[in-house]
Amino acid sequence: MLQPIFNENAAKKAINLSINSELISKAKELDINLSATFERVLENEVRKAERSDWLKNNKKAIHALNELADRNGLFSDAHRCF
Repeated sequence: MLQPIFNENAAKKAINLSINSELISKAKELDINLSATFERVLENEVRKAERSDWLKNNKKAIHALNELADRNGLFSDAHRCF
């Protein structure tokens, strides 16, 4: 299970959104919980954006660590059975 990236018990906040009216009608016909769906999708997008930012901010360090491992191997190399 992924760690929460926000306090799930935080107060709800009403917002205004502009969404295609046909799509909203179909979702309501299918009893789709719009708030829960929006929160799930928004959480996923926030995770993706944070991951992208983290990778960008740590690109040099990741590259340096990969080069170090390529040159020297990994500590666990002597203990692996495969």
